[in-house]
Amino acid sequence: MTLYVGNLPYQITENELQAVFSAHGTVSSVKIIRDKMTGRSKGFGFVEMPNDAEGQAAVNAVDGQNVNGRPLKVNEAREKK
Repeated sequence: MTLYVGNLPYQITENELQAVFSAHGTVSSVKIIRDKMTGRSKGFGFVEMPNDAEGQAAVNAVDGQNVNGRPLKVNEAREKK
């Protein structure tokens, strides 16, 4: 299950984001989307969790959780069109 994570603090690292989600299950990958020119975070990213039940548990637990002063927005990612 791929999760969309929005409203990320700009200074958060992929390792820190993985730690937030691994408390709720196995995380296979984490990707923070960055601006191509500056390399600065765009404030959102994606977390892949191979187990759908763990992924849903992570959505329920992490959505709205305050990380570095910002409430995260988490839901299941939609397919690119």
